Amino acid sequence: MVRFGATSGRVGLRGSRGGTPVHVDVRLAAHDARTAVLNGNALRSAEQLRAELHTLVFTPDRLAIVKGGPATRRAYVDRVLGRMFPSRSQLPVDYAAAIGQRNAALRRVAVGGTSLDSVAPWTESVAELGRALVEARLETLALLARPLERCADALGLPLLSTAYEGDAPSVADLAARLHRDLERGVTGLGPHLHEIRLEAGGRELRTFGSQGEQRAAVLGLVLAEAGVLADRGAAAPLVLLDDVLSELDGSRRRSLAELISAGGQTVVTATAAAALPADPAQLLLVEPGSVRRG
Repeated sequence: MVRFGATSGRVGLRGSRGGTPVHVDVRLAAHDARTAVLNGNALRSAEQLRAELHTLVFTPDRLAIVKGGPATRRAYVDRVLGRMFPSRSQLPVDYAAAIGQRNAALRRVAVGGTSLDSVAPWTESVAELGRALVEARLETLALLARPLERCADALGLPLLSTAYEGDAPSVADLAARLHRDLERGVTGLGPHLHEIRLEAGGRELRTFGSQGEQRAAVLGLVLAEAGVLADRGAAAPLVLLDDVLSELDGSRRRSLAELISAGGQTVVTATAAAALPADPAQLLLVEPGSVRRG
């Protein structure tokens, strides 16, 4: 259910969680706070909404996952990690905090504000949390591997895979480069510096992929994650695909229609209803100030 007027709107999203129907009602108003209701109960925060309803999004700017630097891909994989392994969702945050504390201790030692011993506890924390984070990232990428290859192949990008570059740091590894870290004031080893590559048949897409291949890779990631989440017994995620059809030819559009028809609730935006070669469960026509059924 979607209704929008000139100054307010209400979006209803339906799905399931463990076989139990779920309905989220989001209300927007120009001069009032946004509110969300889950099965009749008000949600307290946006974080609670994100925890209750997984939403996976494709927009043209998401191509940065392929085209951008390593930090963008690390952040993306860490978000996927949090959705697949909720009990480990805090790992990236805890690791980043430990790195921050170790870096601060390194700088204090460098200016004579504290002793070298103050770095040791944070070195141990970085090693412990870094190992756990690398393991969780690798598990996440392993779960994505087969569905990612399948989805990307259907979209015309065969043999798509991910490659993780970097090892979990040990206390000994960090201690061996302590003097270099002191000189620079930062920790120069660990998963905050690792690279995650997207490759098609061994060819790195960031450097050697076309715009269409990069687009198919990101779309494949979104659809693969949606399938994994559904298979793991979580609520089928809401998939939002914005302007996804503009650079897909007819056969790839048909493949996309088949992929999304097998999943949960998917919202696809397009400039023309005929752009998606499938009969949608609901067609909405968007005009200035209103949304109406097609």
